[in-house]
Amino acid sequence: MSKELYLATNNGDIGGGEVMLLNIARVARGLGYQVVIIGPANPPDLIEVAADEGFTRIVLPAKTRRQYMVQLRLWHRAHRDALLWCNGLVPAAATGGRAGRIVHLHQLPTGTNAKLVPFARKKALQTLVPSEYVAASVPGATVFPNWVQEVPLSLAKSTVPGVVRIGYLGRLTPSKGVGVLCQAIERLNSTVTVPEYRLVVAGAPVFASAEEEREVSRALENIERYTDRLGWSTPQKLFDTVDMLVVPSQAPESFGLVAAEAMSARVPVIASDAGALPEVVGEDYPYIYPAQDPSALVEKIRHLTQAFYQESDILNDIVSAAFWRWQELYSPDSGRERVRHLLEKYL
Repeated sequence: MSKELYLATNNGDIGGGEVMLLNIARVARGLGYQVVIIGPANPPDLIEVAADEGFTRIVLPAKTRRQYMVQLRLWHRAHRDALLWCNGLVPAAATGGRAGRIVHLHQLPTGTNAKLVPFARKKALQTLVPSEYVAASVPGATVFPNWVQEVPLSLAKSTVPGVVRIGYLGRLTPSKGVGVLCQAIERLNSTVTVPEYRLVVAGAPVFASAEEEREVSRALENIERYTDRLGWSTPQKLFDTVDMLVVPSQAPESFGLVAAEAMSARVPVIASDAGALPEVVGEDYPYIYPAQDPSALVEKIRHLTQAFYQESDILNDIVSAAFWRWQELYSPDSGRERVRHLLEKYL
């Protein structure tokens, strides 16, 4: 094979998997490989970002997922000598049964998608998944963790006397645990007057149904007096304004990008035990609670608040250990080494 790497996107718009595709592309280019990004004409978001960053693109004439899969299979038929990194189940299934491919699954396949996995992986050089949690359901897969940039905090960050600011970053959907977090905030403020617990929300109801939007809206309205809404925001902006971050996911997470970002910023994290979240923060991390249990979340917030106000050396040690865990496992340097090792194996 040549030193060319072809990266086929799962979607034309940009979600977590596409963010990782761009990370992989940047690293591979930095390692000296010629990177070509393949995507559909519509939605054009991923291809437009790739163009802005100077990557060579192959734009396939497709407006639907089915059209994209057909066009990608036709393209691959004429380029079987290329190393194709299938960044998701869609390109992997489209080119299933063919050699010269790396299959990269970013989510735990369920339902109909799970039935596609054996064909998608057939004759692949290697299958990558983001966590041991996903690997347990994909026998023979290699754990290939995601990575995130370090989130720098402002030197001007300060506390607010008598107020504990609890951050949430992500999609505003029931599966992400927004309702449970709102219940916890309500309970915390119903039993004490000082400190006041405020929820700082950064996110929007992306990929939510109308009923899910209504459910989340009702939950947030119940604690409106204790809530600050930032809308879509950068991690840095949110982390600069909070004392801790809660990742309250109800549905199993295949990884935990938001938790890793907070670890990089030395922001204390409270995470549910949904899916791979304990794996990301570390199985012995003290601020993990059972998903769907507002009472357990309340206790973790209280415990962390006490440590925060006491300026506990133990809390400082926990936050520092989380930062170094990010540095070792989820930083760009660690990701670069994983990509380098993999591409040296096949190119």
